[in-house]
Amino acid sequence: MTDRRSAGVGGSILGIFDPDQRTTNKKGASLFTAFPLLAIPFAIYNVLAITFAIGGDPNAAYHAMTDIWFSLPMPAGAHWAISVGDVILFISLICLFFELLKSTNSDNVAIANHSLSMLLFIICLVEFLLLRNWSTSTFFLLMCMTLMDVVAGFIVTAISARKDIDFGGGGH
Repeated sequence: MTDRRSAGVGGSILGIFDPDQRTTNKKGASLFTAFPLLAIPFAIYNVLAITFAIGGDPNAAYHAMTDIWFSLPMPAGAHWAISVGDVILFISLICLFFELLKSTNSDNVAIANHSLSMLLFIICLVEFLLLRNWSTSTFFLLMCMTLMDVVAGFIVTAISARKDIDFGGGGH
């Protein structure tokens, strides 16, 4: 029993791969697994957008997200230009991957995660529609990822709940 738990420590920290999670949930792990990981790139974008908004340039966030941060030489002879927005989107994709893995749980912590993800999406939508420095393609794609997280989470939870009902109620 301890070998199985020690083998899945990394996964159980994220709230995945732990078959005994429903019975062994601890408050610290619950708070971490309920936290939507897409809030990390969201916070990074917000800090950058607020920082660049202080300068007074109405297009500062757009320029900050699209200006080339560094470039990498490619074997074909071209240079791959990478901007801050590209890095934020890469971080967002990694977070979205782990959010989709976390959405396979159908316990109370997963429901809290879905609710917080919905709140994050609503905040993203309001910022995108109403604030100038948040009306960029980078933030739009980040907002779309939060929407995908919300939709995928609710769909996976509904399907697994339906399977629990189908398997639990039949067979008498």
